[in-house]
Amino acid sequence: MSERDKVFAGSIPKFYDTLMVPLIFADYAADLAELVAASSPASVLETAAGSGVVTRALAPKLPVGARYVVTDLNQPMLDHAAARQVPDSRIEWRRVDALDLPFDDASFDVVCCQFGAMFFPDRVLGYTEARRVLRPAGRFIFNVWDRIEENAFADDVTIAVAAVFPHDPPGFLARTPHGYHDTALIREELRRAGFADIEIETREKVSRAASARDAAAAYCLGTPLRNEIEARDANLLQLAMDRATQAIARRHGEGPVTGKIQAHVIVATR
Repeated sequence: MSERDKVFAGSIPKFYDTLMVPLIFADYAADLAELVAASSPASVLETAAGSGVVTRALAPKLPVGARYVVTDLNQPMLDHAAARQVPDSRIEWRRVDALDLPFDDASFDVVCCQFGAMFFPDRVLGYTEARRVLRPAGRFIFNVWDRIEENAFADDVTIAVAAVFPHDPPGFLARTPHGYHDTALIREELRRAGFADIEIETREKVSRAASARDAAAAYCLGTPLRNEIEARDANLLQLAMDRATQAIARRHGEGPVTGKIQAHVIVATR
């Protein structure tokens, strides 16, 4: 993963939240919120919260007196999430590195993370930190995308944009969001972090967009793929989005489009 893969700044947070969240994140956020809330936790830590889609889904499900600390390493994303959230005195917003949590041991009943582990420079360290701040029998609940071939629009966009830059194809989507899909590796790294009770479920869902253009724009404008395209030639951003739109339309039709998405949902208990 390059440093550019972690840059969610400029207009990316807005496009991420308005385009990417309803396209692929909202349904998995609802699942994650249900899993977290099932045990009526008194204290929850969310890492890599992004634009706050899990926070918006989870906060209404938590007990009245719960403590909910919402964190992200990227301040623009955290600011956007806080601005979108209904005022809630239980929520504490903090810019925090998931690999260096500024919390005491055994501070939380649940640590949750939606599609953030793929961005950890050292996942075992991130998992170790999550386990450290969990109380005995506390749960670390997170999800990661399956391989890109199981995620239709991401695959379409990657192939289409690569054709625009044949000598130096942007690889962000395959490399980072979809680059950590090996369940055996996930189990191994969690065990190295000290977790023994590990459950992994692969969940398939359907991604929907009002048009092929909306789906293409989500990936090309609302993720660091935009950074990769502009680093090669900013003047070709429009062409890349046009090619991605055409690719999605060819495969999924005109008008409203649907495509398969698939992710692994992991529950590791301390």
